[in-house]
Amino acid sequence: MQGIVEMVHQFYPATSNLRQGQTTWVSVAKNEVSSYGKSITETRMVPVIVSLLAVDEAQQRRDGKRLRDIKREAVARACLEIDAQGGCVTGSELAIMFKTSPSTVGKYIAQWEAEHKQLLPRRGTIHDMGPTLTHKKEICRLLFIEGKTVSQVVNLTKHSTRAIDRYITNFRQVFTCKTKGLNVQETAHASKLSQRLVEEYHRLFDEYAVTSIQFDALLKGLSKN
Repeated sequence: MQGIVEMVHQFYPATSNLRQGQTTWVSVAKNEVSSYGKSITETRMVPVIVSLLAVDEAQQRRDGKRLRDIKREAVARACLEIDAQGGCVTGSELAIMFKTSPSTVGKYIAQWEAEHKQLLPRRGTIHDMGPTLTHKKEICRLLFIEGKTVSQVVNLTKHSTRAIDRYITNFRQVFTCKTKGLNVQETAHASKLSQRLVEEYHRLFDEYAVTSIQFDALLKGLSKN
């Protein structure tokens, strides 16, 4: 009985704890380890509080601010709030919260990230899920083009050190195979990565024209981060 009471308090906080415009949400835990075929019932969840409406949004609207701009900032705010509370949200969940389509949420996120030069934390980027290349491209750009340290990239992209290390390991495996002349299928077999992922990294190599010198410099600098 005590366990049920504690669960109620954890996942259904008293409404007196909420400000006007806020709601509760149950989110996948940010530090949960994702894996192929893992169902949501096997995934650790955490309760979070989300501000669907900011205190000054009504005034912003009266002052003439465009509704889509307000919604874009609200979506970004939700991502950051949930991340700060140890959760991670999907675009589909955000679409439900703000009563819009997942594609519209995706546009809002892309516009906000382009404007602020920062990735918004959400499950696709934190747990490396989904087909998007946005976070891979940004992380590789920061590491190889701008020469940021791993710790700096962790802070800028809201990824864990483990996730960044995984990108570097995958990058190194695919880059090594490519320089030895292996094709996509051979690289996928040698690295135990999917062909789709190998193709993604090949596109990144070509887009950023990564050189052996850049790559060697990054690897030598890892121990200093």
